[in-house]
Amino acid sequence: MPPEAGSCFAASFAPALLDPSRRTPDVVTGPNGKAAGRRYDVYRNNVTVSLIDAIAAIYPAVQRITGTDFFRAMARLHVRSKPPTSPLLFEYGRDFPDFIAAYEHAQDLPWLVDVARLERAWLDAYHAADAAPLSPTRLVAVTPDRLADLVFIPHPAAHCLRSHYAAVTIFAANRDDAPVMRIDASAPEDALITRGELDVTVRRLPPGGAVFAHHLMSGRPLGEAAAAALEAASEFDLAANIAGLIEAGAFTSLCCGDPS
Repeated sequence: MPPEAGSCFAASFAPALLDPSRRTPDVVTGPNGKAAGRRYDVYRNNVTVSLIDAIAAIYPAVQRITGTDFFRAMARLHVRSKPPTSPLLFEYGRDFPDFIAAYEHAQDLPWLVDVARLERAWLDAYHAADAAPLSPTRLVAVTPDRLADLVFIPHPAAHCLRSHYAAVTIFAANRDDAPVMRIDASAPEDALITRGELDVTVRRLPPGGAVFAHHLMSGRPLGEAAAAALEAASEFDLAANIAGLIEAGAFTSLCCGDPS
């Protein structure tokens, strides 16, 4: 089959796959040119189920919170409204958190969106490029007069996420099969997602920590990031937050004041 013919076939074959209201494409036929509607319906169902399974694999905590039936019904609607744009399944469902935010039946769980965003960030960190984390000795070697101008280069896997809810606690409690204790979902929590070594970690940041981390990851110098964090939270501890970010592997190197 010439390439252009294959493209035409795909253009006719694919659009109805995720829309059960559309009839079987004319290009789909069985032996001797007979109609193949049932075969197409089976294939269409398999495609939909596979995409729902992919979303469930990406968002296990969300599925555990909502229950399997609720989750798969919600995911099915997402699949029909947002077909894949990449052959890589782990790329699929990137906009599922936004879909949850607009899904009317999930409005009683306002923190579910941020849990989903944490799960997406976890997967992105897992697939991020490898890089050696910044050694604490690099920072120790910097003279005090140069500290304020230091710029930290973020690790490819590092991501900061802010939430008005206890998203980190809810996320951690629902990523396995252990019993879930009562959680005060109204307590705001900010998260740092990293993969300094082999495993992805999700850490709850202290007051001012998210502002500090976000500024540093955006390329702002240390002095500016610290000032913004202190403005956001008077109890912000600069030394503890720098140590925590470096220990988590959030950065790979320094510049604009790096002694090397």
